[in-house]
Amino acid sequence: RSKRVPMQMDHIVLNVENMEEMIAFYREVLELQPERLDAYRAGKAPFPSVRINEQTIIDLFPREFWAKPGQHRVDPGNLNHFCLSTTKTAWDHLVERLRAHDVPLESGPVRRYGARGTGVSVYLRDPDGNQIELRYYAEGDAGDHPSLGS
Repeated sequence: RSKRVPMQMDHIVLNVENMEEMIAFYREVLELQPERLDAYRAGKAPFPSVRINEQTIIDLFPREFWAKPGQHRVDPGNLNHFCLSTTKTAWDHLVERLRAHDVPLESGPVRRYGARGTGVSVYLRDPDGNQIELRYYAEGDAGDHPSLGS
C-alpha cells in the first residue's frame, strides 16, 4: 500500500475573453484581491491573477495565451489547467511514477510563477485530456516573481 503524497491546490487557470470584465467580477463581486494587475496592464506580466487565499490563486489567461490566430472560441473550455503543489521529495517521486507509467510530460521541468512565488513544475495530461501542472517550491524562491507564469 502506497503512502499518500502531500499536495494542495496551488492555482487554477481560466481562459478569458474579456479581461477587464473578469477582473471587475472577481474584484467587485467576489471581493478577491487582484495580483500583478498593474504589471499586466503595463505589459510587464503576461497575465493577472486574483488571490483566493494565502496559498491559492486564479490566473486569468488572455486570449493570446489560448486561442489560435483568427479563431473564435471553438470551445477550448474555460479551464486552461490546474496546478497541484507538493514537496520537492514528493515531486521527485511523482515524476518517477509518471515515467514508470509512461505518462508523457508536455513541458518542464521549468521555473514558473505561482501562488507562493516561483516554483519548478512539469505539465502532463490526465486520461480525459485535462492539463495538470505539478509543482514544488524551493527554499528562497518565494519572493522571486519571473514574468513566465502558470
